[in-house]
Amino acid sequence: MNIYVGNLSSETTEEQLRQAFENFGEVSSVNIIKDKYTGESRGFGFVEMSKQSEATAAIGSLNGQELSGRTLNVNEARPRGERSNRGGSRGGTRRRNW
Repeated sequence: MNIYVGNLSSETTEEQLRQAFENFGEVSSVNIIKDKYTGESRGFGFVEMSKQSEATAAIGSLNGQELSGRTLNVNEARPRGERSNRGGSRGGTRRRNW
């Protein structure tokens, strides 16, 4: 199961995140998302756990808990296509009346 972890401190490392989740079971992978230009954490990441029951326990226990001085937002990750529309312009042409 892929787990979304939000509100991460910029100081949180992948190893710290792994350790927090390993208390609930085997962690397959940990990935903190970083800005492609600065290399700094974007404040969220993903943890993959092989067993659904362990992942569910981790989500229930870690959501709302503090790590590195920040309250975590932890839930099951949704595929990119299921994200809500955040609004805003996505390009296209604008019509002007001169």
